[in-house]
Amino acid sequence: MLIAEDLLLLLYDDETGKPVAGSPGLDYALAGAVLIELTLNRKLDITIDGKAGRLQVLDGAPTGDPILDERLAYVVNKPGKKPKDQIGALSKRLRNQLLARLAERGVLEEDQGRVLGLFPVTRWPAKDARHEQDVRARLESVLKVGTAPDQRTAALIALLSALNVVPKVVTDAVDKKALKQRAKEIADSDWAADAVKKAVTEMQAAVTAAIVVASTAGASGSS
Repeated sequence: MLIAEDLLLLLYDDETGKPVAGSPGLDYALAGAVLIELTLNRKLDITIDGKAGRLQVLDGAPTGDPILDERLAYVVNKPGKKPKDQIGALSKRLRNQLLARLAERGVLEEDQGRVLGLFPVTRWPAKDARHEQDVRARLESVLKVGTAPDQRTAALIALLSALNVVPKVVTDAVDKKALKQRAKEIADSDWAADAVKKAVTEMQAAVTAAIVVASTAGASGSS
């Protein structure tokens, strides 16, 4: 499973098949997860040019995963860009690709229906939640018990924190404020190698910026 697939499973309600986070933040977080995965695989690095991080290709050879390779090829053709300027393009079709692949694997179920009997809608409830349960167990061990996170779990927590949805994923926490603070502490801590940590920091900034822009546009449209 990719980090992006784990993130998607956490961000979709198992029963209703609906996302617990809004767009475009969710989609940008998925793209961020792909970039983090490519950084962990030493395909990409984040170089610091002044105060801004830029994407650097370390190895443009395919990984063998079509979802990763499509995004890697895009970065190879546009090197030296800031992650926040690329993440929108990298997020295109990504959610649908991940959902379809998880359904093909029997992890999710594609449930097509209509709202008010008129408007088509697709839900993605869980079909086999065993992998997601393992991911959630690691997540809760870190956030509630205080276990030291591995790189993949810490990356997930950092992305969930950027989306501000940690209490929506870990729903049984008594002190939600403490839960969010613990997630932020992990996101800000030195849990990974510099290259990976820089990638996560850039992804957090990009996701946060996307949410702010979307919120501002929504507020302007309703006024």
